[in-house]
Amino acid sequence: MSIHFPTFKIPSLVKGMHWQLPSTEDACVFAILFAFALLLVLEARRARPGTLPAVARRSYLANLQTFLFNDTLMSLLSVSSLLLLAERYGEWGLLSLMERPWLKAVLTFVLLDLLFYLWHRAAHTWDWLWTFHKVHHSDRDVNVSTAFRLHFIEVLLSTLVKSVFVVLMGMEVRHVALTETVTTLFVMFHHARISFRAERYLGWVFIMPHLHRLHHSVLRAEHDRNYGAVFSWWDRLFGSLDQREPFALGLKYVPSMNFLELLRFGLAGNGAPNVRGFESMVAEAAYFRAEKRGFLPGFELHDWLEAEREIHSRLA
Repeated sequence: MSIHFPTFKIPSLVKGMHWQLPSTEDACVFAILFAFALLLVLEARRARPGTLPAVARRSYLANLQTFLFNDTLMSLLSVSSLLLLAERYGEWGLLSLMERPWLKAVLTFVLLDLLFYLWHRAAHTWDWLWTFHKVHHSDRDVNVSTAFRLHFIEVLLSTLVKSVFVVLMGMEVRHVALTETVTTLFVMFHHARISFRAERYLGWVFIMPHLHRLHHSVLRAEHDRNYGAVFSWWDRLFGSLDQREPFALGLKYVPSMNFLELLRFGLAGNGAPNVRGFESMVAEAAYFRAEKRGFLPGFELHDWLEAEREIHSRLA
């Protein structure tokens, strides 16, 4: 989104003077930049235990370079923004039939958040989407900049999906702008390296940092959880919510990478070497755990997760 200030003449206030007021698009950009700067300051005041400064610096640098590359590429390819599509085709879709603006705004927000959940879950379910999405999960130091650690092909695909959805639903440009801004703020927030007491309670409704940290766990059973962007009720409704602390962050056997390495990584297989051998060891360890308790039912998932933690700790 370009940053510019339209000029409005207000002669009733000051004759001959021009007042500059920010457009809705500009206000959204400024809100995101301000929130990013604020979260950076909060992160600097709280370093995660065990995080190496060199790893953190490399993470910030690679993530910001990735963001700049994606933003530049989208501009060069002349990919239409969601706001432009909403402005041109907002009167065509289903929501255009509604007369109450507040109801259209609420439905736009809720439906786009649901779309985010479904798309995110699909990126973990379908191998061809995970090929690109694994770039986001490769960060060993999850922080506010991780929100922008996305492979450019995933950015293009997600933009295409959202564009089709916005046109079909007939979403108004102002509602889309508000939703995209709030969603971006939430995504930055729940990636940030921060924690506070109230997040456990707020997590009943919203995705909080403690919920999304688990989503970045090295363990597959843990990072296939908590897919939401804003509302946590989608994860509750579809059975993907989990509130445990992650074993470790990042991807198994994947080191810290720079910008160019991330680009190549997003085009190189599924990023899970020796998965079959690893899962065989986990299955065997889980079997022995179950055997010790006489194969008492109801502990299958617990046995598997504990065995996965144990095997991973030995291989790390």
